[in-house]
Amino acid sequence: MSMLFDSFWRAAAYCLRPRVILLSVMPLVLVVALTVGLGYFYWDVAMDQVRLLLESSEFVNNGWAWLDSIGLGRIKTVLAPMVVIFVVTPLIVMVSLLVVALLMTPMLVRLVALRRFPALEERNGASFLYSVAWSLSSTVLALLATVASLPLWFVPPLVLILPPLIWGWLTYRVMSFDALANHASAEERRTVLKRHRMQLLGMGVLTGYLGAAPSLVWAFGALFAVTFFVFLVPLAIWIYTLVFAFSSLWFTHYCLAALQALRQERAAEAVIVAEIPVAEPPLLISVE
Repeated sequence: MSMLFDSFWRAAAYCLRPRVILLSVMPLVLVVALTVGLGYFYWDVAMDQVRLLLESSEFVNNGWAWLDSIGLGRIKTVLAPMVVIFVVTPLIVMVSLLVVALLMTPMLVRLVALRRFPALEERNGASFLYSVAWSLSSTVLALLATVASLPLWFVPPLVLILPPLIWGWLTYRVMSFDALANHASAEERRTVLKRHRMQLLGMGVLTGYLGAAPSLVWAFGALFAVTFFVFLVPLAIWIYTLVFAFSSLWFTHYCLAALQALRQERAAEAVIVAEIPVAEPPLLISVE
């Protein structure tokens, strides 16, 4: 548990470094360009489709009539944008995670390794292509889980539980693998992930909840005006990127410390084995 909190405060301190802040801007530019481009070409189409779907629902129409009767009919104007926002949010989160994993995480791992673990040997247990394949396959699984669980998001308690769990699992899979890719051998990586699975999964879920916080920024902008929401998109995405940068640093500090402890443990065991005297075979004296 001490290693968990130690890696947490170290990751938080590293996020204040100018180099880390500058690195967080690089994925932001790519993700904002992607988001703005998709929004420019598909926002109106998505809004029309959602409005058509809502207007064709008798349940929604009854709800609108009730809102009109209590003087809250204005909510109708922001319902469609909010639906689009909350559907797109998981995709933006996953794209941000992939961008951070591919662009920022290798740099952050090198930063942590040079400053805190300079003597830790690199055994290159996973190539860059293997890491990309691992991240992509994990993202596909998370997308499938997101799509399969979408109907449950309309159940009030579950919408606060399922998305962070899915994002947390994805964060745990991607960040822990990338943190160990260069320094651990394949066998060491499997051992560390097996020994610390619950701690790493808990870290992923916590950062998953932190990653859900920018959704409130998006919803706040959509609640008052769509134009205001447009200006909040870069802020929300930068918060996503910074949260994932923090999670990358947290996983890096924790995983490299766990790897160092594993090697020290094995080295101590090897010394003990070497010091155990080997019993000499008894002498056989022949009597003639």
